[in-house]
Amino acid sequence: MYGCQQHLVKSSPEVMAMIEYLCIEANKLTNCGIYYCRQMLFKAGRFLSKAELDFELKANPHFKSMGSACAQQTLHSVIESFNSYARLAKMFNSGELAEKPKPPKYRKKDGLAVVSYPGRWVKLVNGMLKFSLGKQVKAWFGIDHFLLQMPSNLDFKQIKEYRFVPRNNCFYLEFAYEQPQTDKGQPIAGNVLGIDPGLNNWLTCVSNVGKAFIVDGRKVKSQNQWYNKQIAKIKAGKGGDYWDDRLAAITEKRNRMMRDNINKAARLIINWCIEHQIGAIVFGWNQRQKDSINIGKKNNQQFVQIPTAKLKARIAELSELYGIKFVETEESYTSKASFLDDDFLPTFGEKPERWEPSGKRVNRGLYRLATGQVINADCNGAANILRKVSTQLEINLAKVCREVLMLPQRYRLDSLTKKYRKQCVAWQ
Repeated sequence: MYGCQQHLVKSSPEVMAMIEYLCIEANKLTNCGIYYCRQMLFKAGRFLSKAELDFELKANPHFKSMGSACAQQTLHSVIESFNSYARLAKMFNSGELAEKPKPPKYRKKDGLAVVSYPGRWVKLVNGMLKFSLGKQVKAWFGIDHFLLQMPSNLDFKQIKEYRFVPRNNCFYLEFAYEQPQTDKGQPIAGNVLGIDPGLNNWLTCVSNVGKAFIVDGRKVKSQNQWYNKQIAKIKAGKGGDYWDDRLAAITEKRNRMMRDNINKAARLIINWCIEHQIGAIVFGWNQRQKDSINIGKKNNQQFVQIPTAKLKARIAELSELYGIKFVETEESYTSKASFLDDDFLPTFGEKPERWEPSGKRVNRGLYRLATGQVINADCNGAANILRKVSTQLEINLAKVCREVLMLPQRYRLDSLTKKYRKQCVAWQ
């Protein structure tokens, strides 16, 4: 399995100019590759292979200006996107996909694209990474390489690929490396954690080991509110497509904060699972739920901007690394039905005509049972998510009682202990 780390590139103006030049050429070469692949698809009805596209464009000026290694990686990414389109088109034709896919489109003119260097093309010289530029660049500018500092927390021998990623007037260097083996141990298959995503309570988690907790989302919500206010202030009186360096800087700052929140929350979930020997994670998720959400104009904006889908993907990645099974299930009616009253849980679009829940949500935080007792409303939803797959995974939910669903522990992302912030390397 492979991991990835991003480092913000800070170097001399000359080096930054060379990186920008490579990203510009990569963008132009990508459009050339897309044009040729589209023409072959529309006129000849076939998809090109990586070797064919390399052969056809090896004389292209943008190919020569990048060096063969980077240029080939750029063209190969074009082929991969067309191969993905071919698979989606096949699924659509067989009825497995509802919406008809479209061929890859051209990138924005004068934009920047990702530049990839295979690991074997980069040398380590006195603690510095040496990136070659090719013969054509040397003939034009008299420069054949540039140097960047090698991060001290990575092993040069394990790095398989280097990627320069342009983002909001910044450049990041991505290191794709071979993930070191972890002592996964033997998680208990019957121990399961159910997760219900939300807004103020970003992740509400209920396990069948008699424990529940909440990952607080108010910090994430507050950061998005700050971002929206700043953007609205700068764009006041200007066109909808207005953009400048200040907007780019604010957007980049917000994106960094979101990535930090995602990594902290995902690490918290995995470390908690490791501590309690959880063998499976069940994540409640409705496909395209953000497209049709209707919880008010203000809440819609906040909910849509919360990067819950990226958090779900990150939890799934870490689950695979540590041998934890990750299951995604639809969460229809989990908030309405009463877990402790054992209400029937219909799937979306299959609710019986006279179906009524035994309890009801009395406000955003509490759920009243048929007996009149109250529990945490989001914990009730997370417990129902477990019940959705209880038969499939053979889950014993006997320990999920009212005491567990009443007062879940709350974790705030800005005050986590080292126990839940650091990477676990072994099961406890």
